[in-house]
Amino acid sequence: MTPEELEEIRQNELEAQQSVPQRIHVCVAAGCLSCQSEAVKDALTREVDHRGLGGRCKVKGVGCMGLCSEGPLVSTHSGQLYQHVTAADAGKIIDSLDAAPVSRLAISTDIPFFERQKKIVLENSGTIDPERIEEYIAQNGYRALMRALTEMTPQEVIAEITASGLRGRGGAGYPTGLKWGTVAKAPGAQKFVVCNADEGDPGAFMDRSVLESDPHRVIEGMLIAAYAVGASEGYIYVRAEYPLAIKRLKTAIRQAERLGLLGADICGTGFKLRIDLRLGAGAFVCGEETALIASIEGKRGTPRSRPPYPAMAGLLGQPTLINNVETFANVPPILRNGSAWYAQIGTEKSKGTKVFALAGRVRNTGLVEVPMGISLREIVFDIGGGIPDGKQFKAVQTGGPSGGCLPAEALDMPVEYESLAQAGSIMGSGGMIVMDESSCMVDVARYFMDFCMTESCGKCIPCRVGTYQMHRILTAITEMTATEQDLKLMEELCDLVKNTSLCGLGQSAPNPVLSTLKYFLDEYKAHVHEHRCLAGVCQEKATV
Repeated sequence: MTPEELEEIRQNELEAQQSVPQRIHVCVAAGCLSCQSEAVKDALTREVDHRGLGGRCKVKGVGCMGLCSEGPLVSTHSGQLYQHVTAADAGKIIDSLDAAPVSRLAISTDIPFFERQKKIVLENSGTIDPERIEEYIAQNGYRALMRALTEMTPQEVIAEITASGLRGRGGAGYPTGLKWGTVAKAPGAQKFVVCNADEGDPGAFMDRSVLESDPHRVIEGMLIAAYAVGASEGYIYVRAEYPLAIKRLKTAIRQAERLGLLGADICGTGFKLRIDLRLGAGAFVCGEETALIASIEGKRGTPRSRPPYPAMAGLLGQPTLINNVETFANVPPILRNGSAWYAQIGTEKSKGTKVFALAGRVRNTGLVEVPMGISLREIVFDIGGGIPDGKQFKAVQTGGPSGGCLPAEALDMPVEYESLAQAGSIMGSGGMIVMDESSCMVDVARYFMDFCMTESCGKCIPCRVGTYQMHRILTAITEMTATEQDLKLMEELCDLVKNTSLCGLGQSAPNPVLSTLKYFLDEYKAHVHEHRCLAGVCQEKATV
């Protein structure tokens, strides 16, 4: 594969697409598939064939369109979007191609949910067929790889990523260019690049959607990273609970190998990379770098103390670069458009965009991508459409079980790494769960502590015992049997677990408790002193 051959594929695909004047896109990501979008796609295809429109109209499956709560979603070449489509609607949609839209199904794209987003990672989601490499190439796919291999040295690639200000999208926001530079400089006979797709946060589906909708983007990002750091072997660690993402990743890897974009002597440069999949059994702790490495090696997925960090001694004791799905997905557009383009998006310390899985008590649930620095209020009330059923906003939980619950007074806070940490939460991988007045914040904290307790690997005592004891106290509070002394003990446990646990799971497990104690202390006191749940959730659990 040469740049000229890649451009030829691109032009041929664009010409083939333009030769068909009418196009219908059906979302075939997991959310819409669960609502029978495959049956919708089949019905539309049959209707096109029955009417003899094969040369004028094409029906294809595409990735996530974002507004998951309204699926199955269908869009047309004119930009018309349809919601809650069923197979029985196929004929009406075909009729609408040359007439007025189907008003019963139509939804405007001129609404804040779409207009307030800025799509970089998700730029191809909902528009290309994720199972055809030619469609990815037609959207400038693998052009960034060609530029890196034929026009740039590894050091120049790292410098470009560093200048962009890209930070890891998997949790703590470590500078990506700095991590790449560390791996590149580390001595080792063999280096590895690993994509962490072990997305385990409750309510999170960002990485899954990217892999289902645009798998080649992640593969291209891994290729560029491997070239930059000197790696020749790569692994994508994805949980086995994502069968559709796994299927499309396998297809994408085969297609890239077939075109010579993966394997040996890529683009005739001598650079080589082989990518394999490793399936995780669903342990939340395997999202931690060292536990993930142990799992890839066939060992039990438990973390180890650091240093040494994986960048120096990771997989098989060799220097290993680990980034998550969204981080790798940001790399190709940065190299295509330049670091300055990316750096002007976002805030001074948090550059670019962030993908969030917006869920919970909000009208528009789904996948959104917004510029860093946007306020929580804009996400919840403009993009999310506000709270349904006339309820009042109460809290938004960011960062999964490791994050915190932020109250209404935090709604105008900018969404960036430092501000969220200062407020007692984290960016995390991008889960965002909205709660209304019907949620009891003590019960919410108990739920997340139950998750952390269950998912603890048990290797270190602070996490293994501390999460159990915190869950025990939270349960007692919801059952109205706890005392003031229990509250004090729980605060001490939070401090102990946070500062003495071995890995990030234990260190961040107290965050939901600490944040709810900070912002919703009145609810704790009502349970303990008045034996009353202000939200009316815990009354049935009470034993006194």
